Amino acid sequence: MYLMLENINVSYGSKAILKDLNLQVQKGEIMCLLGGSGEGKTTILNVIGGFVKPQSGKVILEGRDITNVPVEKRHISTVFQSYCLFPHMNVYDNVAYGLKIAHKSKEEIKSKVDEYLNIVELLDYKKRRIYELSGGQQQRVALARSLIVEPSLCLLDEPFCNLDATLRVKMRETLKNIQKRLSTTMVFVTHDAEEALYLSNSISIIENGKIVGTYGRDKIMRKDIDDYSYSYLSLDDYEWEGDYLYKKMRIN
Repeated sequence: MYLMLENINVSYGSKAILKDLNLQVQKGEIMCLLGGSGEGKTTILNVIGGFVKPQSGKVILEGRDITNVPVEKRHISTVFQSYCLFPHMNVYDNVAYGLKIAHKSKEEIKSKVDEYLNIVELLDYKKRRIYELSGGQQQRVALARSLIVEPSLCLLDEPFCNLDATLRVKMRETLKNIQKRLSTTMVFVTHDAEEALYLSNSISIIENGKIVGTYGRDKIMRKDIDDYSYSYLSLDDYEWEGDYLYKKMRIN
């Protein structure tokens, strides 16, 4: 297995956040962590990324125990809700930042920045300032900046939550297409069941700091899942055509 969390426990004071949590993610997939507010989704990302150290348990990536490895040596990228772009830099310099830190040559940086800006359809915007971009464009800059360093793993913490409904749908499609093209392994946090069903190769449903169940698309399509997960995903509201999911039209 590409990424494994083994018996992870995290507490803040007397409050237990993650309780003997186990998680497995396969190489090249989008795994969605789905659950309500306060269930522990972001804490799981922070443990994987190295921002939170568990009281017990292990984080294993590509067969290597990285539980005590510092953030900067994990080769993991994170896309936050707030994007965390550098406002004093233009689009090109934001995307190039990780390559400059890695001391890549100017020629390699230019080539790769142009390549990744083309992937996110922002090549013509590379000289724009961040404040000149729309929310969706800023999100695509954040994605390009995270993916250009070719991370072993990309973590996304509800990256579309600040976008309007129409743009959210467009960004889901954009992310899915980028992930297929680059085959980057991703862990995506959301509380939106429809978003998880559309994006993911597999879904882990979280309740009260524990994984209730993890299901691939085949099991979800067969509705071979536990009652809690079935209800949380609202599967009666969807129908499948091949591997494609459609929300049923409701007529009042």
